[in-house]
Amino acid sequence: MRYPQGGGLTAERQAFRERVRMEAVAMFADGRGSTEIAKELRVSVRSVQRWRRSWREAGQDAVRSRGPVSRPKLNDRLFAVLEEELAKGPVAHGWPDQRWTLARIKTLIGRRFHKSMTLSGISQMLRRRDWSHQVPARRAVERDEAAVAGRVKEVWPHLEPPRRRSGPGPSSRTRPDSR
Repeated sequence: MRYPQGGGLTAERQAFRERVRMEAVAMFADGRGSTEIAKELRVSVRSVQRWRRSWREAGQDAVRSRGPVSRPKLNDRLFAVLEEELAKGPVAHGWPDQRWTLARIKTLIGRRFHKSMTLSGISQMLRRRDWSHQVPARRAVERDEAAVAGRVKEVWPHLEPPRRRSGPGPSSRTRPDSR
């Protein structure tokens, strides 16, 4: 199975998957069937069949994981530099406000590291490094609570469509005006 941006698995999870593969090799040696192994190890039958074929052709070492399919676009050193750049804020990089968006981070990565990443790849990379979406810590200073409460009570009900009354309706699903 391939994972975007260089693996996406923690070292602990990679070690767990390696143990599962080695347990499968031990079961191959016992002569157990693929379906039984897949059920016990909670993996797909197709994976077990692929591991068995590799084991027959080249032995136990062929079943071991070869690591991620590709290296991550930003390694630990480059990500540390990115964190420093993000800490400076968007205004320091030429944007008019203090909001980091994925598009802005993508532009920053392109300018600073000359690398191109997709927005979803950037989002996944940030989540793996324990970054989250920004949430305002407090309300705006200009916010007028009384005006907001008045708007919610007076204006908002007129904007919402009226609710349907529960009760008997026409037996036909077509509208009478549609004929």
